[in-house]
Amino acid sequence: MYWTLELAHHLEEAPWPATRDELIDYGIRSGVPIEVIENLQELEDEEEIYESMEDIWPDYPRKDDFLFNEEEF
Repeated sequence: MYWTLELAHHLEEAPWPATRDELIDYGIRSGVPIEVIENLQELEDEEEIYESMEDIWPDYPRKDDFLFNEEEF
């Protein structure tokens, strides 16, 4: 399983918290790339509730991780 910012971006609007199957269903209905579905299918626990993308990809960068000032835009 590998995640990129581009792939993770497709799950930003997902109905968090959600189980693996709920996220897969959301991905299929939303038309996410097949790589996102494949990554979700590789999650081990079908019954675990994921609160956010950080639960799936612990290294998921947050807004604080970027070095730009939103007020400048």
